[in-house]
Amino acid sequence: MSRNFLVVDPEEDIEVLKGLASPIRVRILKLLHVEGPLNGNDIADRLDLPQSTVSTNIQILETAGLIRTETQKARKGNQKICHSTFDEVLVMFKEDMTPLKSNSIEVAMPLGLYTSCEVSAPCGLCSTEGIIGLLDVPETYLEPDRMKAGLIWFTRGFIEYQFPNNAKLAQNTIEVLEFALELSSEVPGTSADWPSDITLSVNGTEIGTWTSPGDFGDKRGVYTPDWWKLKGSQYGKLKSWRVTGEGTYVDGVKISPVSLVDLDLSNHHSIRLRIAVKPDAKHPGGINIFGRGFGNYDQDIIMRLQTAR
Repeated sequence: MSRNFLVVDPEEDIEVLKGLASPIRVRILKLLHVEGPLNGNDIADRLDLPQSTVSTNIQILETAGLIRTETQKARKGNQKICHSTFDEVLVMFKEDMTPLKSNSIEVAMPLGLYTSCEVSAPCGLCSTEGIIGLLDVPETYLEPDRMKAGLIWFTRGFIEYQFPNNAKLAQNTIEVLEFALELSSEVPGTSADWPSDITLSVNGTEIGTWTSPGDFGDKRGVYTPDWWKLKGSQYGKLKSWRVTGEGTYVDGVKISPVSLVDLDLSNHHSIRLRIAVKPDAKHPGGINIFGRGFGNYDQDIIMRLQTAR
């Protein structure tokens, strides 16, 4: 059975937060989640609450979209049956969904459209429908079905993507280069304490390394399909690498002095992004890359260019 998720932005979905801001309403939601559809009388009996209290809170939950109701015939008149709408609710700020500025260019790269790779097992790819090729066989990365990949993992090595340098085509100057992608370490099974050094390079120049704290499997990823085993990697951290005139930053923290001058992007028709776990890494803990249909962020690998005009 598929699971339904609700992603709530506190700045936009205040009615949903109001709906959740009550112990009684939370108890009602949990009851419907565990036992399935119930009418108001059943809910009142199960929770030992007055019928009037249940009716008032059901109305609030329905207004917030957290439950849906349908009217069915009963022995005496009609009865309202309540259904839980969502299995899980995730509260997060959707900063990545803000409109692009007029001087910004964004390109979304599907996980399977890599142009070069060299990986070591354990490794694999899968789409939202199932495993692609054979597990732990690096040659599987050459399968045509790799274009459908929504999750990629390997122990050591690299995978490289070639983005168009649309700023050069528009004869504009790049002031900020940013990559946003969801990542985690990779361990057989999962482990929240499994550090891995993940290094990004642009056009052959290393821009910096971020150490993933672990491989997360404590709960199912918001978008991870039901068929994917619960003991496998479920989600990662959404990380933002930004290269400016002053250096390279991950989530606003400077990690290296490599700047746009070092990348010399104006002389390149493409921007090649390499994601690697280096053989000499201090923490060679593997990598998971989550794309559309997996993890907590339903997105491809995003490249953003902020230009001078």
